[in-house]
Amino acid sequence: MPNDLSPTARALRALEILRTRPGTTAGELAVRLGVTERAARRYVGILREAGIPVESARGPHGGYRLGRGTRLPPVHFTQSEALGLVMAVLSGRPAAADTDDLVGTALGKVVKALPEGIGQQAAMLREYASAAPDPYSARPDPAITSELVDAVADRRRVLVTYRSEAGNEWDAEVDPWSIVVRYRRWYLLCHSHRADAIRTYRLDRVRAVRPTEHGFEPPRGLDPVAVLEENLGLGWEFATRVVFDTPLAEVAPWIRPPMGRLEPAGDGCVLVGSTRNPDMYAQEWLARLPFPFRVDGGEELRAAVAALVARFTAAVADHG
Repeated sequence: MPNDLSPTARALRALEILRTRPGTTAGELAVRLGVTERAARRYVGILREAGIPVESARGPHGGYRLGRGTRLPPVHFTQSEALGLVMAVLSGRPAAADTDDLVGTALGKVVKALPEGIGQQAAMLREYASAAPDPYSARPDPAITSELVDAVADRRRVLVTYRSEAGNEWDAEVDPWSIVVRYRRWYLLCHSHRADAIRTYRLDRVRAVRPTEHGFEPPRGLDPVAVLEENLGLGWEFATRVVFDTPLAEVAPWIRPPMGRLEPAGDGCVLVGSTRNPDMYAQEWLARLPFPFRVDGGEELRAAVAALVARFTAAVADHG
């Protein structure tokens, strides 16, 4: 932050930090304000003197947070911000165009709260824009998502009830490291104590969340997106191994992380991974690749590719 800010400006900035990041410690607040910890505590004192309830808690999960019922200044949007918000909501959830939709109701309240000059175009955009439903999207339960977000923030182990695509259901005690949104699907990245391994659970398949008394510490330097990408293509039932004579640099842009790990091999490369659905792997992933390849491992995948080739061959056969 600029060094010439007044104490009032820094106190207001501290208020904004505590509003957006509950549980901020004095040290974290000092870094964000560009001051010493002693000065950061002084700005918290200024807020309290102004009648703003700032609560503090000690321990590993402590820090400052605003008390309930704290009234904050209204949020102001520019016209571009308001339109961008409506566009993002409609892009991510087409049903929000419907006022009966949960998110649509919330969006309507935001639009109505905007000043007339800014809100008019946002309201028109919402009224006249149409969004086609995404058949591949999956919406998690907001209440379950909220419980998991709280557990991530509090670093609190939870017991989740999970239902697989096949309909099998089980309980797993997990350390919830992060929530990751990828291609419009929501994932819980966690360490499963049942499997003693990293797991990625789709939030729309989580049926229940129950807190435990155990805390946890996430891995140092955790990159949730990178770890999720790395693990989506591993640990499934059917092994896969696909060999390309094309250099890795040319193949890599066409490989999605769930397909596996791409490694150099001589003048070409090899894709090593696993899948729970060999037919989908062959029909939706391999079939779109513009390079020659051979399936070098995974009998189930070899069979799926052979069936696909036979179907395509029959489609162009001369039946006359």
